[in-house]
Amino acid sequence: MRIVVGVCGGIAAYKVVGVIRTLVLQGHDVQVIPTPEALKFIGAPTLEAISRTPIATDLFDDVADVKHVALGQSADVILIAPATANTIAKLAGGLSDNLLTNSVLASTAPLVIAPAMHTEMWQNPATQHNIATLADRGAHIVWPESGQLTGSDVGVGRLADPESIVAAVSAATGPRDLAGMSVVVTAGGTREPIDPVRFIGNRSSGRQGVALAESARDRGAEVVLIGANLEVAPPVGIETVAVSTVAELRDAVSARADDADIVVMAAAVSDYRPRTVAETKMKKDAVGDDVTIELTQNPDILAELGAREHPRPVLVGFAAETESDAEELIALGAGKAARKNAELVAVNRVDEGRGFGTSDNEVIVVDAAGAVRARASGTKHEVADAILDAALAVRS
Repeated sequence: MRIVVGVCGGIAAYKVVGVIRTLVLQGHDVQVIPTPEALKFIGAPTLEAISRTPIATDLFDDVADVKHVALGQSADVILIAPATANTIAKLAGGLSDNLLTNSVLASTAPLVIAPAMHTEMWQNPATQHNIATLADRGAHIVWPESGQLTGSDVGVGRLADPESIVAAVSAATGPRDLAGMSVVVTAGGTREPIDPVRFIGNRSSGRQGVALAESARDRGAEVVLIGANLEVAPPVGIETVAVSTVAELRDAVSARADDADIVVMAAAVSDYRPRTVAETKMKKDAVGDDVTIELTQNPDILAELGAREHPRPVLVGFAAETESDAEELIALGAGKAARKNAELVAVNRVDEGRGFGTSDNEVIVVDAAGAVRARASGTKHEVADAILDAALAVRS
């Protein structure tokens, strides 16, 4: 596969060396097009040595070969990493003032964009509008992560890890096997209020659910993400419904399930809620040393969906378990699938440093008969694709 890699002028440019190296080792023909600003952060000899190909830099090089058009025409996929706010704005506006933007404009190949910039620049309404425009046009966005930025800054805007970028390139050229389908994904963790400032909740960040929504979108589906207290930014180009409690989640899912082909219940749902909620903050001096909170059971959303008459969507539940034995995990997942009348349950082991809040995940996807439909480990996007593969196989 011929891959054009555009490198823009940001400090994260050095990380793209690993991406280029991986693509070359996978057997791809990689042509690097750095912007003039990128060459102030990383040298041409490095890019040429890693890509094993002379870089292309100037709009007026090889004019007789019409290189500013030929590079884009010959590409099977174009990756831009890191994509700066400046280049994102140019692409959204259709500008072509350098060899990279010319090549994008002259290409019909899938476009993969991995932004990296400071938090304020990423969250600026202009940047958000521009990235949304590109996503709406079909660009595959590898969303920036939260973490240490240049200097002492910490926040959203860190370039995604090289594995995620390489995976996005592969996904962009893969089949759009969910085209024409409607997928509903729940994500995050519900919160049941005790009083105006306290709640019963869980550790789910919503990362796996967001990854599922993004993967479904990239595979052509019309996606609705129902997010409960997400700790990550909702993805661009996906209808996102914000909820907090189980009751709100139930209403949102029920309103959309009838029109869905696949429903993935990745949210961590509170099994119980306080029977009564205090109208004002509970004061320690008033309630004393010992506090008893009476709980009542929440509705079981997955079971309610499973009880609906066919035709109904393919239902995929999640089971977060602390068992260490794989066979026991399979049994727990199969039991849940049978009780809820769900086609599949994705079982993932959670403990300290595993599952909740991490960038990686590991799941076993089982059906009610105990058959393992998929095993997946790696980034949450890789796990998401495996879960969607299993759901699509059931639907077929």
